[in-house]
Amino acid sequence: METSMSIEETAYNLIRDSKEGIFQNELWKMLEIDSRKCSRVVSKLLNEDLITREQAVSNGARTYLLKVKEEEKPCFDLLLSGEMFSPCAGCRDACQPEICGKLTAWVENLNDDAETGEMC
Repeated sequence: METSMSIEETAYNLIRDSKEGIFQNELWKMLEIDSRKCSRVVSKLLNEDLITREQAVSNGARTYLLKVKEEEKPCFDLLLSGEMFSPCAGCRDACQPEICGKLTAWVENLNDDAETGEMC
C-alpha cells in the first residue's frame, strides 16, 4: 500500500531544500494551493517547531521568509586540545587534578595550541 506525502511534509521538504529559505508567497504557488491553505500549513510547521518565519519583502510584496529551524548540535570544542579529548570528561579515576598526568598532558597540549595559533 502506497502512502502519499502530506502537504505539510512536502512544504517542509521544499523549505529545507532551499538553503536561503523560501518566501511564503512563493511556497503556496509551488504547492499549488491558495494562500489561506498555505498559512495553515505554515502554522502547523511553526507549531511543531520545525521552521522559523521572519517578515520580508519579495518583489515589492510583504511576505514571510521561511527557513528550517537549525538543529542545535552539541559543541565539544572546549573539551578538545588539538586532537586530544579532555581526560576529565567521564574520568572515573579518583585522582587529584593537581597531580594528574593525563590532565597535565592535556593542558600542555592546550599551551602548544595557543603558541601555534591553532585555537578557535
